[in-house]
Amino acid sequence: MRKILADNRGLSLIELVVTMVILTMLASLILPSAQLASKRTKELELRRNLREIRTAIDEYKKNYDKVQSDQKTGQVINKSGYPATLEVLVEGDDFGGLVKEKKKFLRRIPKDPFYQAQEGDPAWGMRSYTDEPDSNTWGKEDVFDVYSLSQGVAIDGTKYKDW
Repeated sequence: MRKILADNRGLSLIELVVTMVILTMLASLILPSAQLASKRTKELELRRNLREIRTAIDEYKKNYDKVQSDQKTGQVINKSGYPATLEVLVEGDDFGGLVKEKKKFLRRIPKDPFYQAQEGDPAWGMRSYTDEPDSNTWGKEDVFDVYSLSQGVAIDGTKYKDW
């Protein structure tokens, strides 16, 4: 009997190439999926942050209206009843001294996951009560609504600034 001198325990070049092709194909399928999942997560965060700020604005308005209706003097602090700035929601407001202590509506102003504001720039786009519904400029009278300043497009094809 002849002894086989070669050891057949290793991988051939063809087996290595086939394995690399399969791994490359799998990676090319997984990478876009991971990127889409990351974008979807940021979109959920944006929706949640917009809802949180808008709910705080609405709560401020409800409290303002309640304080105004409880007052016998008819003193009007601001004509629309919406907060002057987003910071008022965090710092609190006593509605011109009509209530005993300042009521806070947010612990902090949430960040926009798609827009990184520069120092001194606003983190959110704002509209006042007298502004047009699709206005991109803030009248600076009060904060009636907020929107993202990002120019990006969502997975569903809408623009983040239109949410």
